[in-house]
Amino acid sequence: MESEAIIQSIETSNTGLAIAIIGLLIFAAHLFTEIFSRKRIPDVLLLMIIGLIIGPVLKWVSPDDLGPAASVFTTITLVIILFESGTELNFNTLLNSIKGTMMLTTINFIITTIVVAALAILIEKFDILTGLLLGAILGGTSSAVVIPMVAQLKITKQSGIILILESAFSDVLCIVFAWAFMEALLSGALNVGQVLGDIISSFILASIIGLAASIFWSYILDKVRHVKNSILTTPAFVFIVYGINEWLGFSGAIAALAFGIGMANMDYFYNGGLLVKRIFKSQPAQLNDTEKQLFSEVVFLLKTFFFIYIGISIKIEQLWPILIGLVITVVLFVLRILIVRLSFPRKNNEIPIEDKIFMSGIVPKGLAAAVLATIPAQRGFPGGETIQNIVFAVILFSITFTSVLVPVLEKENAVKRFYKKCFQPKEEQSIEELIDNNQ
Repeated sequence: MESEAIIQSIETSNTGLAIAIIGLLIFAAHLFTEIFSRKRIPDVLLLMIIGLIIGPVLKWVSPDDLGPAASVFTTITLVIILFESGTELNFNTLLNSIKGTMMLTTINFIITTIVVAALAILIEKFDILTGLLLGAILGGTSSAVVIPMVAQLKITKQSGIILILESAFSDVLCIVFAWAFMEALLSGALNVGQVLGDIISSFILASIIGLAASIFWSYILDKVRHVKNSILTTPAFVFIVYGINEWLGFSGAIAALAFGIGMANMDYFYNGGLLVKRIFKSQPAQLNDTEKQLFSEVVFLLKTFFFIYIGISIKIEQLWPILIGLVITVVLFVLRILIVRLSFPRKNNEIPIEDKIFMSGIVPKGLAAAVLATIPAQRGFPGGETIQNIVFAVILFSITFTSVLVPVLEKENAVKRFYKKCFQPKEEQSIEELIDNNQ
């Protein structure tokens, strides 16, 4: 009996310590956010460093301790972040940005996938499909990093929305193509027609369902608010929309984003002479400031623990995948200059040169890549664990590089002048060179 009491006392003490650590992490995350606003050092980078310390370095916790809950947690984080970012997007600005978004997203994904696959085949001796799988996983950018970073940068609203939408749309491309390559590895054949069909259905049908759900929810929201303790019913409904789309085989991520965009632009749907006003006679409800603040806090908490989880999951004892991740990251940042140039030609004056410079320096990998990276190992694919370790290393290095490069590009220096020269029209470059020579 005495030994049982001692064991129970130890377990209670450990539980108390764990709860205290969680509280300290939340306080630290708020501090990191303030550092981000002042120093441009992404809070997610500092959170990953904490994860590295308490995980691989001190070995206080490991990813296995979370078990199956880890995949559920990462999915919830993705859904809430996309929904919350959608509520900040204006529909008119969205329409103006869609062309640039599709160009940047498509070109970035194609070039990244091909180049990463080539590097994996040359360095790690992957077969073609496994290399393409790794490339597809790393073909996007991280909403959790891009969205708060865009809010801190002095760029035009259109450019900011292009970066935010790229991070959301690229998730769909990553998910669809990664799954296609995994299915091809299982069957031994790649069905190109099916992949293209999945992409079209994921984008279009998921967007329609998400927008339709937002219209429905806006007309019952006032009634729901009269129910006691109902402030979390909106994110609960987002989960339902996400789950239905995934069950139908569409993109739940895009549906969640479309739902948020719909809720933010309900006045446009109602007053714009659309079908909504003909069907519904009363003015639809929109999210109030209290609800938006709550969703922002939920995103903050989820993001905090997710990036700590990524840090915990990095295996520093395996040096080779980390080195490969570093090489891939360097190549991706160099390629990004070419990608932005192809997406927005030099004579395109819609996007200022300053904005193109920042677009070239923001290439963080994050949530979608981390989730997809765990699947090949779980499904027992050859090289699955290596893929996971490489991807986690790229996530760490890409966020680090972004956090260092963006502040550098904000100041007039040799690095910024190099980037500026990459995007200036040739006639402007000639004038500048002439002025420099005369001086």
